[in-house]
Amino acid sequence: MKLAVSGKGGVGKTTFSAMLARAFAEKGLEVLAVDADPDANLGQALGFPDYQTITPVSEMKELIDERTESKNNNFGTYFKLNPNVSDLPEKLSVAHDGVRLMVMGTVKKGGGGCICPASTMLKVLMTHMVLTSQQVLILDMEAGLEHLGRGTSRGVDFLIVVVEPGRRSVDTAHTIKKLAADLGVQKILIVGNKIRGPQDEQYLRDALAGFEFLGFISHDQAIIEADMANKCPALFAKTAKEQVGRMADELLTRVAPKK
Repeated sequence: MKLAVSGKGGVGKTTFSAMLARAFAEKGLEVLAVDADPDANLGQALGFPDYQTITPVSEMKELIDERTESKNNNFGTYFKLNPNVSDLPEKLSVAHDGVRLMVMGTVKKGGGGCICPASTMLKVLMTHMVLTSQQVLILDMEAGLEHLGRGTSRGVDFLIVVVEPGRRSVDTAHTIKKLAADLGVQKILIVGNKIRGPQDEQYLRDALAGFEFLGFISHDQAIIEADMANKCPALFAKTAKEQVGRMADELLTRVAPKK
């Protein structure tokens, strides 16, 4: 199963990704969680010890130079557009409590359309994981879906958009849907987060009419307290954990095993 999770910053996208990864791991499944958000904090949400010391792939200059056959990772130089990355998901990911984590990082650049060894490496690596991984793959994306390409997106089973009750969050969901359509992604599911009651749930259903909802997560003070204590939310937020667990069960029923 390959899942991409997106949403406006601050809606709880990373917390949901972490809890979903934990839910699958507790079911005995192999899980690879990929932090593809420039504001990388999936390791913290998963409760990885020393998560601050994990080096993003985008900053591994020697590895990028070696695999792309580039010189000092400079712009405007010749380099391989199809570097070998088949061994990297295992080598570059770290494991904790049944979940493997890889931090992609981002390429700092001015302007758009960056074609450089680092950005090429990230895209090729992402494509490889989406199209060949035999694990449950959870991609914690930014709202712009920067790491997904047209070819890569065809391997994603679902794009899950996390929203909270609020106009800006809803507008971002509509924007993501348009970006996803340009990439050929059709299977989009909505997760409503920080739900305080029936009114919040109904607001999202009305504002996102035409979208399919995977489920809702209640506003849970334990999530906030876990974040303040630098702990994994899944270990403290019992209600949210149960709700995400039911979503994991639902996703497993939707994705038939390959025979």
